Amino acid sequence: MVGGTDSGSDSDADSDADSELDLDLDSDPDSDSDSDSDSDSDEGKGTDADPTATPPVWHGHDVIDLAALARFDPLPFAARRARLAAAYAGPALVPAGHATPRNYRANVYPFRASSHFLYLVGLPIPGALLLLHGGDAALYVDPPAPDDALWHGESASLDALANATGLRVLPVEAFPALDPHAAVLLPPDPVGAQRARGLVRRDEPSEEDLALQDAIISLRLVHDEAARAELRRAAEATVAAHLAGMAATRPGVSEAAIRAAMEGELMRRGMETSYGSIVTVRGEVLHETTRSGIAREGELLLADVGAETPAGFAGDVTRTWPVSGRFDGAQRDLYALVLAAQAAAIARCVPGARYRDVHLEACRTLAAGLVDLGVLRGDPEELVADGVHALLFPHGIGHLLGLDVHDMEDLGDRAGYAPGRERSAQFGLCYLRLDRDLVPGMAVTIEPGLYRVPAILRDPALARLAGARLDRARLEAFASVRGIRIEDDVLVTDGAPEVLTAALPKAPDDVEARVGG
Repeated sequence: MVGGTDSGSDSDADSDADSELDLDLDSDPDSDSDSDSDSDSDEGKGTDADPTATPPVWHGHDVIDLAALARFDPLPFAARRARLAAAYAGPALVPAGHATPRNYRANVYPFRASSHFLYLVGLPIPGALLLLHGGDAALYVDPPAPDDALWHGESASLDALANATGLRVLPVEAFPALDPHAAVLLPPDPVGAQRARGLVRRDEPSEEDLALQDAIISLRLVHDEAARAELRRAAEATVAAHLAGMAATRPGVSEAAIRAAMEGELMRRGMETSYGSIVTVRGEVLHETTRSGIAREGELLLADVGAETPAGFAGDVTRTWPVSGRFDGAQRDLYALVLAAQAAAIARCVPGARYRDVHLEACRTLAAGLVDLGVLRGDPEELVADGVHALLFPHGIGHLLGLDVHDMEDLGDRAGYAPGRERSAQFGLCYLRLDRDLVPGMAVTIEPGLYRVPAILRDPALARLAGARLDRARLEAFASVRGIRIEDDVLVTDGAPEVLTAALPKAPDDVEARVGG
């Protein structure tokens, strides 16, 4: 998924100071975890709050499935907690977060626990608090409500949770007074975040918080075997969803119907989407989620859809295919160019490679191809150095992948950028979400694209930057292309990269053979 409409935003990214274009291509209007809760309860707010107070608990979608609990394997999570204790021994609070009401309290969005909590506990328990101190760990949970059995069936008792997880499990009301130096990993929901701030009695991150963030980043950057297995599950389901979307596509079918075919494949597997699906013929709108259009003859359909496993791990894939089942000449030329850029970038995903260089490899491939097609003029290296290519490829090559579709972006550039590295101010390069050296066990997406974005092409500052190096008349020969993106999920290994989603066709002839089938 390019950018972050449904996963994290890059609020720290600075656009080119000389540009008159005010575009935040990676903004996330729904990701303000620091906003005030609209709950009418003031419990857990601010540093003067009663640290043992709890906000209202909404049940609904939040009951732990007893059959799933019986199959739960606690060993990977115990191992992760042990590794975290070795990296950070001080007291630490990791809340699960709370369910969020859609429109009134009893009608809540499906609960999604904090990814840090899922990484260390593995069960989505609303309102739960994990307290760590060295090798000791305790889980504090709201006991089932008296009427849960009526509305939701039997709920897991605290003893059942203890037996399944191997943790000491106590009621939330027994939560102890925290050490003043206890660190916290805030959950993303406003209620949970405010509650956590009340428990640690501060509103701003402490040195301990930052040290805990660095410790969890070091663990989650490198996926263990259990995480890799989940990523492969997510990849398999994501591939199936895209194949269903290709088969459902034909002229006159709505974007919504194609989306339904894709998400239906995920639902059949007991999975959700890992972000809001993008299924659109308006491929130049990077986060187009209205899905209100009709797929018509001669258009390309761009589908950016990923699965989320019950354990919370994400798939993230984009494919672009012709609605009619056949690319026209211009479409095929640009599609082949994006595919070549993706292949060049994937080949660079080896241990020791800098992800920024992976991005620039794709940029140079695209620039050279656009020169060959007559769309750009000049030396490809200079075009990339000056950022001219970004008028047509304005975003970064990808991002980390794991429990979050943009993994750990709740921690901002502290997770995505290695110490001592900062975002570029150059338009295009400033949207690069990751700048670390790759190591075995890291999972990333590789998703180059080409887009004809009117706002970018009309921008005066960017027009001056490009000057005669962009042949606008020649670009019009590719008017049947609004946007093309090709994305796969890639696991870095000790040798060649493993493309987790390699089963999904992307060669032009293979794509055509799948459309309308």
